[in-house]
Amino acid sequence: MSFSKNIIQTEKAPAAVGTYSQGVEHNGVYYFSGQIGIDPATSKLQEGFEAQMDQILKNIDGLLESCNITRSHILKTSIFVTDLEKFNLVNDAYIKYFEEPYPARSCVEVPNLPKGSVLELSLIHISEP
Repeated sequence: MSFSKNIIQTEKAPAAVGTYSQGVEHNGVYYFSGQIGIDPATSKLQEGFEAQMDQILKNIDGLLESCNITRSHILKTSIFVTDLEKFNLVNDAYIKYFEEPYPARSCVEVPNLPKGSVLELSLIHISEP
């Protein structure tokens, strides 16, 4: 039995900052690596929680757009934050970014993230029928 996966690489989101792919598609399921608030045009990390969250959501849109898919079939997000007290800001961003029914989600506090980011978000998306 052969295994195939399609690697996702786009300039519409920041380049990988390590030994990983921006995303991988297998059998219609897209697994996108964690995004931090780096602007792909400048390679600079945005300052502050809300600015980073906004940039992350723009990066995710860039990844989705590069695959000709939309937010509507995002199944799950995983969020890592350095300050769980900011969780209400995550909810505020979700209300603006997603429509009900919302994707499944997990959120955990971590001590550090790459490049000094204050949050990171990864997601799983299924192909649209």
